[in-house]
Amino acid sequence: MRRAPSTSQEPRSTTWAPCTGAGSSSRIRRRRTRAGAARRLPSDTAPAGVVYEHVVFDLDGTLIDSRADLAGAVNHVLGTLALPQQPPETLYGYVGEGARMLVQRALGPARADQLDEAVALFMAHYGAHLLDATRPYPGIVEVLTALEARAVALSVLSNKPEAMSRSILEGLGLAHRFVAIIGGNSLPSRKPDPAGLERLCALTRTPRERMLLVGDSAIDVRTARAAEVAFCGVAWGLTPEGLAAAEPERMIEHPAELIAVVEGE
Repeated sequence: MRRAPSTSQEPRSTTWAPCTGAGSSSRIRRRRTRAGAARRLPSDTAPAGVVYEHVVFDLDGTLIDSRADLAGAVNHVLGTLALPQQPPETLYGYVGEGARMLVQRALGPARADQLDEAVALFMAHYGAHLLDATRPYPGIVEVLTALEARAVALSVLSNKPEAMSRSILEGLGLAHRFVAIIGGNSLPSRKPDPAGLERLCALTRTPRERMLLVGDSAIDVRTARAAEVAFCGVAWGLTPEGLAAAEPERMIEHPAELIAVVEGE
């Protein structure tokens, strides 16, 4: 079993000025805080040969295959509460709007009075098993390397709690690749609210038309549209039917295809 780094300490972060919209070139003044993170700023010169200079990735179902660990944690909760466990395939469809919503959907409305207890059980169990089976999808590491070689800024925007998101990426050796990692509790609102994309836009001084969100769910589609940012869906994710129903502007079948999207082909 691969162990994740401890999530007991809050990572350092950066507070950013609000994004001023497409084409903004104003410099962002940064100060260190205790909630979020930023590693670097890209240069003021946009990367040559690409349409999108900042690619923002969803985490679960996009960068990492976390299905087994998430479903295992939910079924642990159900078993602890003496409730029937559910097929993993059913639980995959509940992922995407944060831990509380995942557990709430698994419990159902008849068990609403047990939700707080169930969420606490889930967080404790899942936090201890973040990397039992979770791995990057095949081809993800290679596409991140290829994008870095093109001087494209990379970020993560997830509804998973920030500390857990960071621990998983650190445990997989990927965290250093990202300008910022924003989780579901990093800001007052989470996806599909556009606040996360707006923060990332401000951090990198990226015009909205030069930013691309990559994700696997209808929540991600709604987030991109709310922020007026381009979107690319991935066919290998947790909820392909829900993603297709949201009618994303673009879909790819394999991570390697993302390079052509970023280059405008």
